[in-house]
Amino acid sequence: MPTIIDGKTTAKKLRESVLHQTEQLKAQGVVPGLAVILVGDDPASQIYVRNKEKACADCGFYSEKHALPASTTEEELLALIDRLNRDDRISGILCQLPVPGHIDEQKVILAIDPKKDVDAFHPQNVGRIMTGDILFAPCTPAGVMTLLDTYGIDPKGKKCVVVGRSNIVGKPQAMLLLHRHGTVTICHSRTVDLPAETRQADILVAAIGKPKFITADMVKEGAVVIDVGMDRDENGKLCGDVDYDNVAPKCSFITPVPGGVGPMTIATLMQNTLLAAKLQHGLQ
Repeated sequence: MPTIIDGKTTAKKLRESVLHQTEQLKAQGVVPGLAVILVGDDPASQIYVRNKEKACADCGFYSEKHALPASTTEEELLALIDRLNRDDRISGILCQLPVPGHIDEQKVILAIDPKKDVDAFHPQNVGRIMTGDILFAPCTPAGVMTLLDTYGIDPKGKKCVVVGRSNIVGKPQAMLLLHRHGTVTICHSRTVDLPAETRQADILVAAIGKPKFITADMVKEGAVVIDVGMDRDENGKLCGDVDYDNVAPKCSFITPVPGGVGPMTIATLMQNTLLAAKLQHGLQ
């Protein structure tokens, strides 16, 4: 049977480390601050925002939540971001995506000061991820790398296959693995003979957003399987992109859903906010 990669425990340790460093910063008069903006009433986004508020409290951060109605104009949202960019209490700004359709998502991403862009979505930070001169790494892919490190899984020289090419997970995940000397293949919905590609993977990252999409015949014996998916199965039960029960027996390591990658995303957001506070006060 595989080793189950415990994201809850790893995330808890990371948050404890962030709290310890925050207490040291506070002794120097610096309090990390995170502003979270939520436009509209998407239920999943509301849950994420609540979790982020709790994480801020656990880590000793100052936090602000700006819950705006779906009718908020683009101009109003950009004006709020501009104000937060100039607010010294705010180290990091996060605008929960998606935003309502009448607001240009790209304009929102561009409006956030790259030094406060703790989600690492701004093109300036995306470019730094590409070159390896990383300021902030996107929270989910960076959380995956922390899990690999925690369990002694080194991508160096390994065949790494990422299924999914989103700007939020798939592409940056591939780059982070590449910077760690993995041999990386990115697969997607138009990949010809996807199972042939995934069966070569020493490290397989599933980030395609389809419940139980990765089946046992797509995974080689002894692979490390990282499931980034957060889906619902036919019974409405939370599951990942991997058919866990059937895939797990073939793996050396595997992340469960829930309790795998998910907790690492918010813990890494806290780590990024702490880093932003240090950088803005010349302490890094």
